[in-house]
Amino acid sequence: MITVYTTTTCPYCTLLKNFLAERGIPFKEVNLHQHPEAIDYVVRSTGQMGVPQTEINGRWVIGFDPQRIMQLLQQ
Repeated sequence: MITVYTTTTCPYCTLLKNFLAERGIPFKEVNLHQHPEAIDYVVRSTGQMGVPQTEINGRWVIGFDPQRIMQLLQQ
């Protein structure tokens, strides 16, 4: 399961969502502007406040890092 935490104004969030969609990789998006209650979870889990943050089966990728995302998906 992939969950992508985004904001409305983040260009890297758009890049990440497009990257996943172009490869047919299903994901759930949680927009932190629309769901501010999720901010605490993300910050507690990663210690980071920036976006995008991607959770893949309990492991985190900070920022737009396609190589790391593909590594985690292959594990």
